[in-house]
Amino acid sequence: MTSLHTTRVRRRRLGVAAAAAGLFATLLTAGPAVATPDPGDAPAAEKVSSAQAAEVRAAIQDGEVPGVDEIVHSDNIKHLVNIPKDLIAGTNSDLAFQGKYAFSGNYDGFRIFDISNPKAPKTVAQVLCPGSQNDISVSGDLLFLSTDSSRSDNSCSSVTQSATVKESWEGMKIFDISDKRNPKYVAAVETACGSHTHTLVPERKDVYIYVSSYSPSTTFPDCQPPHDGISVIKVPRKSPEKAAVVNFPNLFPDGGNPGAPTNPGVSATTGCHDITALPSKDLAAGACMGDGIIFDIKNPERPRVIDRVQDNVNFAFWHSATFNQKANKVVFTDELGGGGAATCNDEIGPNKGADGIYDIVGKGDRRKLVFRSYYKIDRPQAATEVCVAHNGSLIPVKGRDIMVQAWYQGGVSVWDFTDSSKPKEIAYFERGPVTTAQVTTAGPWSAYYYNGYIYSNDIVKGFDVLQLNDRRTDEAKRVRLPELNVQTQPDYFSGSGH
Repeated sequence: MTSLHTTRVRRRRLGVAAAAAGLFATLLTAGPAVATPDPGDAPAAEKVSSAQAAEVRAAIQDGEVPGVDEIVHSDNIKHLVNIPKDLIAGTNSDLAFQGKYAFSGNYDGFRIFDISNPKAPKTVAQVLCPGSQNDISVSGDLLFLSTDSSRSDNSCSSVTQSATVKESWEGMKIFDISDKRNPKYVAAVETACGSHTHTLVPERKDVYIYVSSYSPSTTFPDCQPPHDGISVIKVPRKSPEKAAVVNFPNLFPDGGNPGAPTNPGVSATTGCHDITALPSKDLAAGACMGDGIIFDIKNPERPRVIDRVQDNVNFAFWHSATFNQKANKVVFTDELGGGGAATCNDEIGPNKGADGIYDIVGKGDRRKLVFRSYYKIDRPQAATEVCVAHNGSLIPVKGRDIMVQAWYQGGVSVWDFTDSSKPKEIAYFERGPVTTAQVTTAGPWSAYYYNGYIYSNDIVKGFDVLQLNDRRTDEAKRVRLPELNVQTQPDYFSGSGH
């Protein structure tokens, strides 16, 4: 079995307290504008006390945590390359893949890499189009970009404008990427409360998009409460300019989790944060602030909720979801602290800010989500390191449930949940704290396995490529996909998946 030990010796768990928490693509010719952070993924930069800073420095000196920006990893992971940010300098966000290309979202736009040689990715294009989070996905010749910050208009030259202004815009942007070196902005669709994230359900002639957004207000003309559902957009592949919202299904007729004061410390459900679809099973899972749901998507225009769960003890904010290949399990993540707090320490403990592993039992509309266990990295993190369960993907190994996941400054974790009750980490990669003086949002936003390699989009450091060599996962290297949007999970072992 591959050792997890590194040259550093970590003698004890840290006990430090968590700190407080016209449509036209503009190819870059100058520095990008600054994007406005959104709730749920807001960058943090808060000073810690002098005592906490001293303890972080002591922990580094004693080898309990890596040094500032120091890279450590398990023996079965190799760091191949880091590509720093270039002209687009905002917060890096999600990733998508197609053939030999990787598409990197950023609050200020997106970047396309040629990854035909994973050891030396090359930049193909950089597109300036501010509008956080710029959650990104691709399907055929189309690229989709989410805008969840209120803008003056739907162009790529827009500026921040209050959501209280009726003319402000948020929603989905669509690009033609038939020429990867020259993406063209071809359509936009405004959606209620914007588009924090989105999920594709591709069909032959059309692409359906499930748009997740939340936090309505009576002061926002285009984001009025209640906001208990998702926007469904239909995009004709041959005429993307005709894309339009075709439904807004109400997923929470009772209003969803009320949050505080009924459930202290829990987010009230006012929409969904993220949805993962498994089209091969006509199934989707939604992470919806205070609720986790699974729903039937056989008719993609009219998704139907099958079951819904809450965890009002340990989950603060249901952030994302991942199915296993057999679709008899779902991993939900909890974004405790909203991606702006140090939560991987003894003060918080192993159950809060963790992944929740649920089995799916029963059949058809009688399927139920049954809680089995929590998974949280137990590698100690400093009081200045924002650490949170974030975006990950399956590693395709037949007969086993293994995934890779980003944890912000907790790094990249590869873990096995084949036994739903006993998940375990089998590999990791991380950098030390960005600073010893303040709580800082940094580290991997997304970490995904694609065609034999792990690709990670680091919020601050840029694009990382990792190679995992382990007998438990080596067979996954033979699985080849023509395209991967992680929130649209493929059937890895169908004929088209090899």
